[in-house]
Amino acid sequence: MKSIDDQRPWLKLYPQWLAHELEVPESTALDDFKASVVSRGDSPAVCYFDNKISYAELDRISSGLATAFADLGVGKGDRILVDLQNVPQFPVVTYGAWKAGAIVVPVNPMYREKELTYFCNDSGAKVFVTLDEIAGGLDLSFLTETSVQTTITTSPLDFLPQEEEVPALLKGSKKIAVPGAVDMLELAEKYRDKAVGDPALQPEDVAYLTYTSGTTGPPKGAMNTHGNIAFNARVYKAALRMVEDDVVLGVAPLFHVTGEVAHLAIAALVGIPLVLYYRFDPTETLRLIERWRVTMTVASITVYIALMNHPDIRKRDLSSFVKAYSGGAPVSSAIVDQFEELTGLYIYNAYGMTETNSPTHLVPLGLRAPVDPESGALSVGVPVPNTVVKIMDLEEGNRELGPGEVGEIVDYGPMVIPGYWQKPEETKHAIRNGWLYTGDVGKMDKDGWFYVVDRKKDLIVASGYKVWPRDVEDVIYQHPAVKETSVVGVPDPYRGETVKAFVTLKEGMEGSVTQEEIISFCKTRMAAYKYPRKVEFVSEIPKTLTGKFLRRQLRK
Repeated sequence: MKSIDDQRPWLKLYPQWLAHELEVPESTALDDFKASVVSRGDSPAVCYFDNKISYAELDRISSGLATAFADLGVGKGDRILVDLQNVPQFPVVTYGAWKAGAIVVPVNPMYREKELTYFCNDSGAKVFVTLDEIAGGLDLSFLTETSVQTTITTSPLDFLPQEEEVPALLKGSKKIAVPGAVDMLELAEKYRDKAVGDPALQPEDVAYLTYTSGTTGPPKGAMNTHGNIAFNARVYKAALRMVEDDVVLGVAPLFHVTGEVAHLAIAALVGIPLVLYYRFDPTETLRLIERWRVTMTVASITVYIALMNHPDIRKRDLSSFVKAYSGGAPVSSAIVDQFEELTGLYIYNAYGMTETNSPTHLVPLGLRAPVDPESGALSVGVPVPNTVVKIMDLEEGNRELGPGEVGEIVDYGPMVIPGYWQKPEETKHAIRNGWLYTGDVGKMDKDGWFYVVDRKKDLIVASGYKVWPRDVEDVIYQHPAVKETSVVGVPDPYRGETVKAFVTLKEGMEGSVTQEEIISFCKTRMAAYKYPRKVEFVSEIPKTLTGKFLRRQLRK
């Protein structure tokens, strides 16, 4: 069998306008921002609720902060831990840190003291930047057990005009003083006229340490380099035909790789606005899409489900929103069909990992993803330019499989990280000769479309048969009363494991559907060993901030 390296069958699926190979940039993610400051200085870099912040203003404030960082002893390669919601201060800190030569360590604002202690110590962060309201809910004495020397706080109200009404999402917010902390904007203003030296960043320098469980084990810092980020920003620009008229909706958390690349990096590269609004809220999302004529985003499918079930979905003008992509969690074709029927908008698929700086696969603009007739999975697209993807056997990972065979997805390209922060063994396990072993199970069809079946660790073995949760979920989503579902394996004395589905119903449908009805619905649509033997209706399925269902919580 000829290796996929030689065949690359997916290239024939590329639209005529999409290059097979993109130039790998010698510039950094910071260079891309600086170029837009020069060419688009007066244009909005961030639209925060109803207010604009220009590229020139973002550049000025971040330069002041960079000088302050340098005065605090932060040098090239030092780490700054960033614990923020989706507020303008996130790009301010990011560009300020990079201008000082530092590495940004973004973390989930829901983390508590124990988790933050781990991330501070593992990264060796010198500075801790957070919202005053987050700091106010923490016992900051935990920082004495870490390498952090300085705490900087800021308010979600800081970039809003004082004379205007506070947005509904921030009604409970008020600016508070945090003992022992320094105010970010006061710090930036103090150093605004003092120059910071050029750290001479290179593409191979680390831009972010983005923590992920990766394929196995405790959180590890993926070393997302400036070259990784800059390249995948260009992938989005090429495959989505991004131009200066585009507007990016910042719905994914900026601490996540989707926010880092598909929001911040693409906006900075093209010199276009990034719409931020603290955190996802369906009412505000619909309003701001219409308000700013948003054209593009990459969001989890749960975002689209929430929008689809919102009463305002038919009232808002979403006609500008033509580049609606979903990534980060499995996408059901039934949901894509329902969303298109309701709004006229097609949800394009994208797929990648923290270790690949977001996309390794996507559906190019204008194409429609096929559905795998065997598994019912919607294709995640085709490998992006400069990228080779193999399907390897699940047992040893050393035998390449052919079209239609199910195995582990393995990626190679300019977006693959060099490794995990100070974890050589984990790096060696996941990245072999430049090939990233993703831990995701999937296949490629004869035409070059790829399908993700599931995670290796989520496989259910019932009476010796392998059941992938995705297969079952895709069928359950076809039931007209189902809003969300997540399927797990639970212990069974006879079958070893059996299939259990957790289901939330659409508003107004509660009590109208029985567990037996869902089971019967599945039983007539799939093999006998696959259909769920147990169904539990819940008010909400636990998920991460990025929209992934927390199957391990459900299993407990």
